[in-house]
Amino acid sequence: MTISLYLGQEYLFSFFVAFLFFFFIFFLNHLLLLAEDILSKNVPFFKVVLIIIYSLPAIIAFSFPFASLVGGLMAIGRFSSDNEILSMQASGISHSKLFVPFVILGILFSMVSFVMNDYFLPLGTINFSRLFREILYSNPELELESNTIKRYQDSIIIPGRVEGKVIEDLVIIDKTPEKDRRIITAREAFLTRSESQEGVISLKLSDIFSHTSDSRKGHDFTYFTADAMDYNILLKDITFSITSLSPKEMSSVDVWREIVEKKQRLTEKEKAHEKQVLWERAKLKQIYWGALGLPSQETSLKTILNKLDDLQRMPIQDRSLQNHLLEFHTKFSVPFACLAFVFLAYPAGLFTKRGGRSVGFGIGLLISVFYWAMLIGGKTLGIRMNYSPLLSMWFPNMFIFLIGSIVFFLRFRR
Repeated sequence: MTISLYLGQEYLFSFFVAFLFFFFIFFLNHLLLLAEDILSKNVPFFKVVLIIIYSLPAIIAFSFPFASLVGGLMAIGRFSSDNEILSMQASGISHSKLFVPFVILGILFSMVSFVMNDYFLPLGTINFSRLFREILYSNPELELESNTIKRYQDSIIIPGRVEGKVIEDLVIIDKTPEKDRRIITAREAFLTRSESQEGVISLKLSDIFSHTSDSRKGHDFTYFTADAMDYNILLKDITFSITSLSPKEMSSVDVWREIVEKKQRLTEKEKAHEKQVLWERAKLKQIYWGALGLPSQETSLKTILNKLDDLQRMPIQDRSLQNHLLEFHTKFSVPFACLAFVFLAYPAGLFTKRGGRSVGFGIGLLISVFYWAMLIGGKTLGIRMNYSPLLSMWFPNMFIFLIGSIVFFLRFRR
């Protein structure tokens, strides 16, 4: 027990050092850039701090696996370079017993990473979105900068000078429900919550002029003027505001519920597709036997054969379902990479006879980059090539575990 505690303390210390390194790398890469952009718009400092806090769970969850690997290599490398592992073996302690505290801590790190990713990340995202909307209402320059062009689906918004809550000389170019081009100008505007629709931001316009071109009648157009007007923008079109969480920012239970619903809808599509194929085949039989007088445009055997061929080759799939499945498996595979990395870190660290922690740190960084590349490659294959989500997101862990097992065997065979 004394030796296990000693090994665990060294691993915890190395893990903490590695965790701080990865945390600040991700922190500087993501959060400080966002905070700087918000601070430049005169957002209160306290709200900037809250935005950073709400974004921390994602960084913490992703830092744990890499810290588990690098920390393990640093700890084992230090023991190996100081010949402490050799001394413990000379005292009759086997590698399997020395490995136990690393496995226990690896499981603990996996569980903490999973909880951060599965509970605190969705909670932080909801609070982040709510806070950002509040900031946006009081400071529209956060989304609409002065003299810039913003595109929201079919709308183009061109603000003039933006100062405080007021947007001056606003121009909006969009399309009517009849797909006619429309231009709206307003002397002043400001953002506010929509009182009638949830998930909508309203632009309160004043001193309005609107010009609509009629595409069906050539040079005809209509126009109107008004003292005031409400123009609605969906929150999902705003850059940072999120009305519905993406699967990455949902809990695993919620993602699974979405998957079940999407699978049911996909099954219904497949059944409808199968019925259509059967109907086309029935028409072919009826044409063959001359039992049905079909309309002239459908009596062509070649036409129906081509349609049937297109239906049979038409893939029935749901990209959204595939994305949800990938994210569902990612929620488990990335946190439990902590445990897979332990199986590689222990035997690999024994080879670092010189350099100790520094060599382990360097090797750990190289393996982390390789693992990151495998994760991105797996997700890309899953999305673009429709590969199995289970295999795409668990292959990096399985590969790391396999390499660790091989190194284990080669090392302990000696």
